Amino acid sequence: MTRSPEDCAFLPARTAALSPEPYSRAVILLVEDDPGDQILIREALDANPYAKMIRVVGDGMEALDYMHRRGRYAPPEPAPRPDLIVMDLNMPRLNGKETAARLKTDPATRSVPIIIFSTSDLEKDVAECYAVGVNSYIQKPSDFDRLQALLGQVERYWFEVSQPQRLR
Repeated sequence: MTRSPEDCAFLPARTAALSPEPYSRAVILLVEDDPGDQILIREALDANPYAKMIRVVGDGMEALDYMHRRGRYAPPEPAPRPDLIVMDLNMPRLNGKETAARLKTDPATRSVPIIIFSTSDLEKDVAECYAVGVNSYIQKPSDFDRLQALLGQVERYWFEVSQPQRLR
């Protein structure tokens, strides 16, 4: 089933029977400018057995608006605080490194884990992202099955293994 990017923006992911506590309904913010990647990542996340809501924004500026509930994200319903941010590195207006730097220096947003999810494997990109405070840097696989498995491992780690700081 193919979805348009508009279909992905505010639809909750499937609710799975297996859902670890305390994350009975985790929120993932996907920050990705490529509509095709938005769809693939969304479908890979949907295929994993965790109950979650996935919110999608198209670039770093929109991510900042989402996180600070500005503009179209002003009402709290369309912009619930994410438990995890999965962000592309190379985006227009404000790239992933710059966005992460702003989020990690702001006391209101610094505790939200950020994963940079990029096709780049340049050591410079990796080092610069960790220097601004990202929690993880993962290279995007090109194969859907590998993408789904990798995102399943990411969800398992952040929603089962890691002890979250709950600020709701």
